[in-house]
Amino acid sequence: MYPLIEVSDLWKIYNTNGSNVEALRGINLKVDQGQTLAIEGVSGSGKSTLLHLMGTLDHPSKGDIKYDGENVLNKSDTELAKFRNNKIGFVFQFHYLLAEFDALENVMMPALINGINKNQAQELALKVLDNVGLSDRVTHRPGELSGGEQQRVAIARSIVLKPRVIFADEPTGNLDRKTGSSIIDLFVKLSQEYKVSIIVVTHNSYVSSCFDKKINLLDGKIVYEN
Repeated sequence: MYPLIEVSDLWKIYNTNGSNVEALRGINLKVDQGQTLAIEGVSGSGKSTLLHLMGTLDHPSKGDIKYDGENVLNKSDTELAKFRNNKIGFVFQFHYLLAEFDALENVMMPALINGINKNQAQELALKVLDNVGLSDRVTHRPGELSGGEQQRVAIARSIVLKPRVIFADEPTGNLDRKTGSSIIDLFVKLSQEYKVSIIVVTHNSYVSSCFDKKINLLDGKIVYEN
């Protein structure tokens, strides 16, 4: 049985002012279905670069990225976009919610884009909003929600189509410690409930204490893995 994600000899090299900068250097990593992974490291160590590559938001300079044994780098850009919409959820440090829409409408958006009818999309969105503890805030717009509530809406949006994996880049970076810890607890709960893999780039030590696996990056290489 294949792991959900397998990264092999992954490199990312940027050309800056005529010189090459090695952001990632030969990363090898496996993530199983339902596993939670924390990616840690100092600024500039390659954490976000690795997250973006694994999430197929960017292409590596060298190496393979396989989902269920299939090298997704062989897909066209159109195929990758469809793959992301169906299989992957994203959560970022800033929630990127649409200010003119309420929580329910924001969470419905991926389902509507995927061709699901409005009634079914609303049903899916209401369920996940209840799962993240916001059943009483569905008609509130982002500006009427706290920072933690905004991030919970973003998480609900990321999971509404029941993806195989959620990638989160510093999801607690703009939150206080207590609120941030509650967001991490929510990720763990959703991983168990939906059997979804959660991969988080973080500086929050609480994440690694809760997650199944942790890696630490330095200068584009994995220097620690548990």
